[in-house]
Amino acid sequence: MLSGIKVLSFTHFLQGPSAVQMLADLGADVVKVEPAQGAWERSWAGKDAFLNGQSVFFMLANRNQRSLSLNLRHEDGLAVARKLASEADVIIENYRPGVMDRLGLGYETLKASNPGLVYCSCTGYGSSGPYVKRPGQDLLLQAMSGMAYLSGGADAPPTPVGSAIVDQHAAVLAAFGVLGALFERVRTGKGRYVESNLLNAALDLQIEPFCYYMNNGPLWDRMEPATGSRFHPAPYGVYQTRDGWIAVSLTPVEKLAVALDEPRFAEFAAGDQVKRRSEVHALTCEALLRRTTEDWMKVFDEHEIWFAPVNDYAQVVEDPQVRHNKVVLSMEHPKAGEVRVLAHPVRYDGQPPGLRRLPPEIGEHSVEVLREAGYAEADIERLLSSGAVKKGETA
Repeated sequence: MLSGIKVLSFTHFLQGPSAVQMLADLGADVVKVEPAQGAWERSWAGKDAFLNGQSVFFMLANRNQRSLSLNLRHEDGLAVARKLASEADVIIENYRPGVMDRLGLGYETLKASNPGLVYCSCTGYGSSGPYVKRPGQDLLLQAMSGMAYLSGGADAPPTPVGSAIVDQHAAVLAAFGVLGALFERVRTGKGRYVESNLLNAALDLQIEPFCYYMNNGPLWDRMEPATGSRFHPAPYGVYQTRDGWIAVSLTPVEKLAVALDEPRFAEFAAGDQVKRRSEVHALTCEALLRRTTEDWMKVFDEHEIWFAPVNDYAQVVEDPQVRHNKVVLSMEHPKAGEVRVLAHPVRYDGQPPGLRRLPPEIGEHSVEVLREAGYAEADIERLLSSGAVKKGETA
């Protein structure tokens, strides 16, 4: 779908690379610009997840791209970056604000020679403002955006979500913004400066509770045991059963009374699920302890109760719907061996985009990219020997 679109990526960590990968999955020609030692995510992985020395963190967000290794502190290396930028359709970067400007690779500089350029900056807090110099990282934004206070029991400490959801949502918003700007360019011929930041993404993830707060005052207090949110009527949350856990959502009290075989629910009217929320929640907690999770799943299916099992990752991987949706993409990497990652999440005519390129080695495509950019063989050799450009193992 994006065949013919040239993307130049100056990204690292997760927010930027994940945004770029979404465009690469759709067919864009993405060149990842890396220093000689490689992008930061090559040398780090959560849970120390390396396969034969290869970072899973790098593998999960850098497929379908080519790697060009440039020394941006070398004038010749910087000149290569500027040449490629003058011919690019899209640039995506997530350096700290001001870095690209100091390199002469900022939007205002590049659009002078490339007015159709779509330029996307991914930052922690935005390109200006009082927090512009603060480090932007998923956990920090979960904390300052109020997200960590949303869930948990009454006396529990603030608890962040156990996944980098802010990074990933900011990446989706960046890709969304780039596609919108490219669509506009078809009509106007002009590019656009697109910004996605973690702070805005963190608040966008909380669009429902945050808007309730702004228009209807404070959310309900957290309860013990914990509920699934601070604004839904009860029952809403993860409840303990005799042998495990089950999630129950948005069930009318009269339906709940029959399914749980609990006569005490008869005294509650429909509006009491809000007015007497804590009582409905407590009674649901008590009733669900009487039977096993498997028993309740059968009962809830029969009574059309909204429920779901509470799966760990071992169960998720084997889940029949997960398998049917082809959520997991398996790659055979020459060094890492089999690597399983998440596939592109959207389906087009029923299918996900295919795997065209494995996550690249550092500078694997340096020579290839330079040739395409019009550099003569003698110039390529000069750039390699000077250290302005690094050639990868298979370039």
